[in-house]
Amino acid sequence: MSTLTLIATAFGLGLLFNAAPGPVFAATVQAGVRGGFKPALAVQLGSIVGDGVWAVLGLTGVGVLLQLEGLRLLIGVAGVAYLLWLAWQSWRASREEFVVDAATTPADTRRAWRSGIALSLTNPQNVAYWAAIGSALAALGIDEPTFFDYAVYFTGFMLSSVVWAFVCAALVERVLFGTGVRYARITYFACALAFLGLAFVSLRDLWQSTRDLRGGAPAEPSTLVLEIPDGRAA
Repeated sequence: MSTLTLIATAFGLGLLFNAAPGPVFAATVQAGVRGGFKPALAVQLGSIVGDGVWAVLGLTGVGVLLQLEGLRLLIGVAGVAYLLWLAWQSWRASREEFVVDAATTPADTRRAWRSGIALSLTNPQNVAYWAAIGSALAALGIDEPTFFDYAVYFTGFMLSSVVWAFVCAALVERVLFGTGVRYARITYFACALAFLGLAFVSLRDLWQSTRDLRGGAPAEPSTLVLEIPDGRAA
């Protein structure tokens, strides 16, 4: 596989990853419906930072540790707790008075950015994604990937993530921002339901994983091509 083909493949798979259903999009909507483009983009860029952390760990050989079920369980529990907290915050926001204003403060942007990072770092499926990067490249025809292959894939993936971040934030601002406080409240309530639903789905997956471990059932291998983990859209 040529370098150009590999980076194009990574770019395409990155778009699928970013557009897959997940909590980051809900957080993007939550930030964008109230503050417009900047906070929505901050959530997206924060998520990219978290993705980059897992990518570096997976590509530098620490991916072996990422395959430990105990570690993934701890990350999953943290993710469930954070999603429940976001659901509570969204529900409270839907019942409070607030102003829809594009003139957001730096504190609002930093808060949105930290939210994106936390959602990415506490997503156990991100761990599985990057822990399986070696087998994923093998599925693409690279049986013995070199550091250069990993670097090219990482570049293509992150490039698509940045492109999607701007596209997603712009769409959220275009469609949702400026619809009025009433619809903003409805959106916040919908986000609360989305976060709550995602928390229960994650909890169910964790419970199933724990039952498989107790029963000695082998965990199904994660692959980049067949399973795209929760990303940024819903």
